[in-house]
Amino acid sequence: MNRKTLVLAAAMGLLAPVLAACGDTEGGSGDGDAIVVGTTDRFTASEEDGLAPLDPAFAYDVGTWNILRQTVQTLMVQPRGDGEPVPEAAESCGFTDAGNERYSCKLREGLKFSNGDAITAADVKYSIERALSIEADSQVFALLSTIDTVETQGDNEVIFHLNAADATFPYKLSTPVAGIVNPDDYEKSKLREGFEVSGSGPYTLDAEVEDNQIVKATFNKNPSYKGALEVNNDKVEMKTYQTAEEMGEALEKGDIQVMTRSMSPDQVKKLANAADSEIELVESTGLEIRYLAFNTEAETVEDKAVRQAMAQIIDRSKLVGNVYGTQAEPLFSLVPAGVTGHNNAFFNKYGDPSVAKARRLLEEAGVSTPVKLTLHYTTDHYGPATQAEFEQLSKQLNASGLFATDIEGVPWSEFSPGGRKGKYDVYGMGWFPDYPDADAFISPFLDEDNFLNSPYANDEIRKDLIPQSRRQADRLSASGSLTEIQDIVADDVPVLPLWQGKQYIATRDGITGTAYALNSSSTLQLWELGRGASG
Repeated sequence: MNRKTLVLAAAMGLLAPVLAACGDTEGGSGDGDAIVVGTTDRFTASEEDGLAPLDPAFAYDVGTWNILRQTVQTLMVQPRGDGEPVPEAAESCGFTDAGNERYSCKLREGLKFSNGDAITAADVKYSIERALSIEADSQVFALLSTIDTVETQGDNEVIFHLNAADATFPYKLSTPVAGIVNPDDYEKSKLREGFEVSGSGPYTLDAEVEDNQIVKATFNKNPSYKGALEVNNDKVEMKTYQTAEEMGEALEKGDIQVMTRSMSPDQVKKLANAADSEIELVESTGLEIRYLAFNTEAETVEDKAVRQAMAQIIDRSKLVGNVYGTQAEPLFSLVPAGVTGHNNAFFNKYGDPSVAKARRLLEEAGVSTPVKLTLHYTTDHYGPATQAEFEQLSKQLNASGLFATDIEGVPWSEFSPGGRKGKYDVYGMGWFPDYPDADAFISPFLDEDNFLNSPYANDEIRKDLIPQSRRQADRLSASGSLTEIQDIVADDVPVLPLWQGKQYIATRDGITGTAYALNSSSTLQLWELGRGASG
């Protein structure tokens, strides 16, 4: 069958499934009629990275959030095709004052946890206050930092009194940290260890665990679910794979029907160019970004001239072209293109790559060269091309004669907590936004209790510009504050944006709903998947 392209409008850009042809064979394995999904994400409980990976008060990465979004219900949810959040567990929500500081939600009738217990406003209050009081090391609680107090009126109304105006608050109520949990299973002041989840989402979870790691997660349709989502299947199994290659082989053999993150650039290219295949590749605009993070108190990079020189040398276009091809684009700000408030702050300040300008920056600051650095990256979280990306970065920096760098790869279970503890001077990170707004690319990096636990602090950003931007319900009106923030970041370089990527799902013929299975924030929406004729 000839290749064809379907284009769907979306809030952050265009969602464009690219069909790499299709056939009429339905592969399959797994239990019954379960749709089987493959991923290279790791779901691990460890002393170093935390024993409670699926507790909403702790979880803060795209993989664990994708499990929680299937199983734990939130008051609000991002709608199909993106846009502003809409009520989910709530029947209605909205600001009740002109200053965006009082937000009220009324619950749907008949809400129940998956065990049949009724859900009341008190459970919502308990869940929110629990996440705030635990203050987990992941810093996810900071998403709820504008909450002052939570009030209930009767069994079905929750009122949030905010400590400052926050037009993005409805988005934050759509994130898993705001998920409603059963107080019988989640202690007030202690994280829930292990891989059990007690929620009211569209699915229940049955996790198969080996060596403190999920190897298969089975999502069964929750018969007690009442919410805004239409569930198009009865069961989904998610299997984890060590490598993208193993996952791809499983798709080709029919052991899985859907392949999600992370695919290799070569896999994507092969599937996109397939002339005749039983596999469909869905390409969509995403908001994933990659960047270098700095421990700005580390001796090697505490002088911002060193960080500025790196920003002046790195050639993003060559980096993307050599490693990711058309699957990514150079990024010159924390806020990616397509998001209201984006500007090209780093390009505006540094222009095209220039070794001469970088040398001048270092000389004027009295920095001896070559600057010796180790660039750290994770070996198993952001896809198989990460090593090649860091080899290219190191090559570019070393070719300038101003730096002498090497690279070191670390497993995610060690890498993630190591970064938060200041173990690495320079390290590569990715970011999938909590919600599709510029605030989700700024506050988590620059505000107090930021998820990087970065020592970098700018009072103008924290005390003036972020609060100013949140006061604007019309997000275009916040562009002035957002632009100032991005310009400050380009000058101080606490982080160095590199690229933003597209996102992909590959499915065997006969699986429907793939156009909406990922939203722009990389939320995996398993409820959209179904079985039927395609092609």
